[in-house]
Amino acid sequence: MTPKKNAFVVGLAAVLVLGTTLAADWPLFRGNPLQTGVADTTLSQPLKLRWKIHLPGDVEGTAAVSGDTVYVGSYDEHLHALDLANGKEKWKFKAAGPIKAHPSVAGDRVYVGDSEGVFHCLDAATGQEKWKYQTKGEITAGANFTGGAVLFGSADETLYCLTKDGQEKWTFKIAGGPVLGTPAVVGDRTFVAGCDSTLHVLDTAKGTELGAVELEHPVGATVALDGTKLYVGTMTKQMLGIDWKEKKVLWEFESEQQKEFYASAALTDKLVVAASRDRRVYAIDRETGKKAWSFLTRGAVDSSPVVLKDRVYVASTDRNLYVLELATGKELEKHDLGAQVLASPAVAGMSLVIGTVKGDLFCFE
Repeated sequence: MTPKKNAFVVGLAAVLVLGTTLAADWPLFRGNPLQTGVADTTLSQPLKLRWKIHLPGDVEGTAAVSGDTVYVGSYDEHLHALDLANGKEKWKFKAAGPIKAHPSVAGDRVYVGDSEGVFHCLDAATGQEKWKYQTKGEITAGANFTGGAVLFGSADETLYCLTKDGQEKWTFKIAGGPVLGTPAVVGDRTFVAGCDSTLHVLDTAKGTELGAVELEHPVGATVALDGTKLYVGTMTKQMLGIDWKEKKVLWEFESEQQKEFYASAALTDKLVVAASRDRRVYAIDRETGKKAWSFLTRGAVDSSPVVLKDRVYVASTDRNLYVLELATGKELEKHDLGAQVLASPAVAGMSLVIGTVKGDLFCFE
């Protein structure tokens, strides 16, 4: 094995271990560095409400859960740190503008961007700001981590890589549109796509492009990774299966009503679970790209589904949180949250946390 290949394998193994280690928490938008949307905890069947609180502003971003703390941003321009057990406030931090982005936790720090384009690094225990970095566009996606550095995208068409001290390490420009997806990381690779209809494969150390896959469609969702395979939805009507190492699209799946995939997919060993603005949740065979099942809600689904063992948890703009059977798509539970939901579930610590556009934050156990 060549040194370069050996480094990639070692890096890949490290990320897989990290993803497994962090599965008990939910520190990133989709739960782990690979952005797979798969949880590793226990939830009651049926779900039972532990607590509900109201925040002064809309909640569109997905919460992060680390240990006994929930971190969630709001349109009230604050990042809130709450006790997972009872929802009581531990601290709140005033940002430069409304927070639509998903917070991300690494070690003793929490990171989040705001609508004014400011990326904040805070002490996770106290909310004290360690540093901040100004971009030229609003930040709506979450961050990911690589080799001690932090990665995040901005509406200024740029993917940023900053050091742990908040210094710019490198930037990568995507012509023609904002970077809306949270970057996924595997080994020494990260991936970014946008309105240029291209998936870019980047070296995480230098930010240099190592390859690209022409998608023919703009992308606003976060990619989900498993080894050399990658799955992502487009702003038109497709969910794509991609071999990023071979730089080719393996299959295209189209939504039944020709609507967009803004939600990010969840991956199991056999299925891609994806949601669309055509009001449906789909399970797609990972190998063939064929539909295994679909479930119809009464509203567009921008909430990204989460898989926990044999169940799928996903919310809709029809105000409901659904629990579906993974094997068949059969509805097992439905919980009315009282308002439209754009956020995705955060599932960790024997809890499911999710917010609504009216500022209500729910914790089920």
